[in-house]
Amino acid sequence: MIKKTVKESQVIMTEMVLPQDTNAIGTIFGGKVMSLIDIAAAMAAGKHARSVVVTASIDALNFVAPVKLGEYVHIKASVNYAGRTSMEVGVRVDKENPLTGEMKHTASAYLTFVALDSDGKARQVPELVAESPEELRRMDSAKKRRASRIQLAADLKRDTSN
Repeated sequence: MIKKTVKESQVIMTEMVLPQDTNAIGTIFGGKVMSLIDIAAAMAAGKHARSVVVTASIDALNFVAPVKLGEYVHIKASVNYAGRTSMEVGVRVDKENPLTGEMKHTASAYLTFVALDSDGKARQVPELVAESPEELRRMDSAKKRRASRIQLAADLKRDTSN
């Protein structure tokens, strides 16, 4: 099976917060940020798998700071871990003040995607190769989150079958 590095599938998107993206107090809708996160993550997973991918889960989405009308939003998505048919993608969102250039972290999320073949069935994805200590750390953390998601799914299945 092919191996790919984290850098081969990284995605960086930039958007300006426009009036239609904001709520009554002039900050970006959380749903808009979630949409941008899902798009960037899907692109990174799709580049890694070189196939159609679907979102299987979004977990640990944390909003850290508001983003105001007119500010720039930078979304960076990277594959943290690749299993047999699924991938975890980490996304970091930062805002930039267009007048000063000041950057600030605003949100982070972890998403899981499944790669699909032409029949809509799960297909194997390339192995992920970590090239730096930071990438290794992110991969190890992703493996722990994956184990937690698997345990939670088993717990939920057991609870609903009773």
